Amino acid sequence: MPLELTERQISEFGLTFGLSGLILYMLFIIWRLARDSKAGRFGTFVLFLVLGLGMLGFIAKGIIKWLLGME
Repeated sequence: MPLELTERQISEFGLTFGLSGLILYMLFIIWRLARDSKAGRFGTFVLFLVLGLGMLGFIAKGIIKWLLGME
């Protein structure tokens, strides 16, 4: 009996795990950028804050939708 998945299930899986992997990779890139530029503690904090705000907004949107039951 083959596993039958709907298009919605495949899309949710791809969005959840694919985007999670992409976010982790972007965090790694920010860390490498801070390390290679010798940004120091404060510079690294600023890099993560500024460059990570977009990712945080996307994660917050998902959490808010889940809390309000809009999914």
